[in-house]
Amino acid sequence: MNKTLEKVKQLRPIDDVFFEKIIEDKGVCEEILRVILEDDKLQVLSVTPQTSMKNLWGRSVRLDAFCKLGDGSFCNIEVQKSDNDDHVRRVRYNASCITSNNTEVSEKFIHVPNVTMVYISAFDIFKKGKTIYHGNTVIKETREVVDNGLSEVYVNTAINDGSTIAELMECFMQEQVENKKFPLLSSRVWYYKNEEKGVRTMCKIVEEYAKEKVDEAVLENAKNLFENGCSLDMVIASFKNISEEVIRKLYEEVMSTKSVV
Repeated sequence: MNKTLEKVKQLRPIDDVFFEKIIEDKGVCEEILRVILEDDKLQVLSVTPQTSMKNLWGRSVRLDAFCKLGDGSFCNIEVQKSDNDDHVRRVRYNASCITSNNTEVSEKFIHVPNVTMVYISAFDIFKKGKTIYHGNTVIKETREVVDNGLSEVYVNTAINDGSTIAELMECFMQEQVENKKFPLLSSRVWYYKNEEKGVRTMCKIVEEYAKEKVDEAVLENAKNLFENGCSLDMVIASFKNISEEVIRKLYEEVMSTKSVV
């Protein structure tokens, strides 16, 4: 328990396990988005942390905070500490899943929902020395922005340009947040770090999160064996700590993917 408590003390809003909890508060979500999107009148109707969505082929994506806004559009906020992927393509993929999962089959394309992707990173993705970058489709010949309903906003904690957005990003790197400009965020961080009920909740989440990560690693190892041609019986025999039902399901998923390819 002491080790878990120490981990809770070290958590910051940039850490996904902590972010997903504090962003459950609709007011906190609204406060953050109003600053990043520079819209004081923005309204958040709902926010769902840890949302999973699938594309046509069944590959799921896990969204940190999926929001519905007052104007009927959708917004996803994601935090990322590790620079170990193609983040722009990740944003593109997640946006496509959000769009397809929130569009009716017979809907005309004019009714495809607007989607805003907010990507908060602990590093400067584009390495151009900016705190915030706005990505849009642009006509190369005329430099005109094409309004296709998708907006990409990349914010980072690495560059401080002296703006309110940069000040908010500083809070994302702090273990204790005490900033009068962001009262709801400050209050929520304080609750989960200092109040007994909040601390107990975070301790439980951290323990569950650690177990989930271990389980994910084990399943990934089993998946790799299937992809490298190992038989179902061999993998079942190799992983006694995973139920046979789970392994069989994983095997079916891998085989179905191979058949599609």
